[in-house]
Amino acid sequence: MAAPISRCCAHWRSLTLSFPAAGYHARPRVWGLGGVYKPDPQDPKTKEWHKGPQYEAKLYGRHGAASGVDPSKLWPSPQRLREIEEDEKEWYPSLQEMLDRVEAKERELQKKKEERDRIIAANLAKMPQMVADWRREKRELKQKQQDEKDRRERLLAQAREKFGLNVDYRSPKFQEMVKELEKQEKKRRKLLKKQLKEEALSTSPAAGEARATAGGVTSSTPVEGATSAATQEGGTVTASNPTEGIL
Repeated sequence: MAAPISRCCAHWRSLTLSFPAAGYHARPRVWGLGGVYKPDPQDPKTKEWHKGPQYEAKLYGRHGAASGVDPSKLWPSPQRLREIEEDEKEWYPSLQEMLDRVEAKERELQKKKEERDRIIAANLAKMPQMVADWRREKRELKQKQQDEKDRRERLLAQAREKFGLNVDYRSPKFQEMVKELEKQEKKRRKLLKKQLKEEALSTSPAAGEARATAGGVTSSTPVEGATSAATQEGGTVTASNPTEGIL
């Protein structure tokens, strides 16, 4: 039974029709409602993109005067036109304005580059002095650390001599001893500074003149002083009064 049916179907498939035919029956296409669809903006079911001047402009562009849209309302108002012009000036500048901006930006970049090169050249010129200062500060820091280490060891040695071998630098006795030694060191420095100041005053020229005036021989009259000076030198005594020479 199945074999005769399959042979029959194969025979029908081998036939060539004189007109095109489809193997299914399609539904007829709906071409429209016979007019322009214009939704009611007052209807709450109307979509938002079916409202406003943009949709009306789309309707007028698609259907023309048949859409019932007044083309004069599609143009922007004077205020809106000014806003559009301002937006175009800000976001769509002219070619000359864009070239001017590019040139100004290039000048600014060049100025920054020159300033950076100037700073680099100045720093390179100061580099030897900066390296010397860094090395000097490093030596001073190292010397300071070594002095502090020597001072700590000296204090520990003094504390061992005074309190014994087992000395804790955190103990109150050690701290008290350190304070006492610091006071003595401060007093010694103060005394040394005072002595240096006195020696500087004693070796000054004004102090020398004061000592010469205080220790010298004072005569009662200028003539006696001159006579004594001449006698000490071994010369001839000459009177300072002219009348004495004549007599």
